[in-house]
Amino acid sequence: MKTIEIIVAPDGKTRAETFGFSGQTCREASRFVESALGKATSETLKPEFHQATSSQQQSTRQ
Repeated sequence: MKTIEIIVAPDGKTRAETFGFSGQTCREASRFVESALGKATSETLKPEFHQATSSQQQSTRQ
């Protein structure tokens, strides 16, 4: 299941965290959330980001 979780801290800082995505799809899926929340100040990439998606794997095999 693909999920985007938005965490709002007591000081008002927000954080968007994606679950169930791999590769660039997490950035594409969360782009609208980031633009709605304002300018990003930092980004932490999970190990899943570095996993190739099935379409990326197919293009590298050809």
